[in-house]
Amino acid sequence: MDNESFRTIQSLGRGELIEELMEQGSVSHDFVVQGHGDDSAVVKPTEGLQLLSSESFMEGVDFDLTYVPLHHLGYKIATAAVSDIYAMNGTPQTVLVNLSVPNKLSVDMLKEIYRGIGAAGKDYDIQIVGGDLAASHQLLNISISCYGSVAEENVIYRKGAQLGDAICITGDLGGAAAGLRILMREKRFWEEQNKQQAFQPDLEDYEQVVKRQLVPIARKDFVEQLADADILPTSMIDLTQGLLSEIRNISEASEVGAYFYQAALPIALETRTVADEMKEDVDKYALYGGEDYELMFTLPEQQVETLADIFSDFTVIGKITEQDEGIRMQQAEGGVAVFDERGNTKD
Repeated sequence: MDNESFRTIQSLGRGELIEELMEQGSVSHDFVVQGHGDDSAVVKPTEGLQLLSSESFMEGVDFDLTYVPLHHLGYKIATAAVSDIYAMNGTPQTVLVNLSVPNKLSVDMLKEIYRGIGAAGKDYDIQIVGGDLAASHQLLNISISCYGSVAEENVIYRKGAQLGDAICITGDLGGAAAGLRILMREKRFWEEQNKQQAFQPDLEDYEQVVKRQLVPIARKDFVEQLADADILPTSMIDLTQGLLSEIRNISEASEVGAYFYQAALPIALETRTVADEMKEDVDKYALYGGEDYELMFTLPEQQVETLADIFSDFTVIGKITEQDEGIRMQQAEGGVAVFDERGNTKD
């Protein structure tokens, strides 16, 4: 970006900058009485329970601007926030966005972040109602808070899993981890080439996994299907920290154990291809990778077929067991792996 097109943040007043950023959001809800422009947003109370979630993303820890386009970053942080609402069987409605911004970012670069949030707003029907801007010395930091609602009788917690319930997962696992491995490999190649400005990696063969990392999709479709079928899982959680971590979260909250099958883990061919290229264990992508934003839920076995009749994009990977049995995985070769509190296999 040349100097003439780089509009510094200081070149605009704070109010004018906020107005430019807020123009990227196109969703407007009737229950929002006052969005941005005052000391706080004002919304009308809705019936049922209010849901609140928040996510924070730090440059150098949660994202790398070397290979993450800013509009993709905006979309991803919005997805992360609404996914928590969907995991409670709720409907996301509004978001607040806080940015700590270094001088290396221009006004138009910030607008790209908001363009991504606005695109997610259209997909998830959420309105950007405000937030805050602050200065940062070197690194970009973003936090986003999402507000939603759910009827009191329809809220789903982590703590409801029952003995004998099937453990189910939407979509497939490990794709985001595979995409990250590809992006990191291309970054290393670029650095070895002395950071040539003209370097453009060919990612066509890895498009699916790279998209899973850069532009993940929250499972709004699944929550809508649950409502249409009048099915209520006994527990649910979104997969952000890897399968093992989230199974343990449900197990601890519900005071149960879990038994699942390695051979049943839903892993896409493209993800397996990346693991083969990297000479890595693809199951580790699924078990520990995270950022897939799929939903894991438990359901009485008699309701599994009912759900399958209307929604096919889920897999049964195991069942809920007694708490003293812990977290166990039936391995493909026949043994049983038992996991400790840190997700490591016990001897």
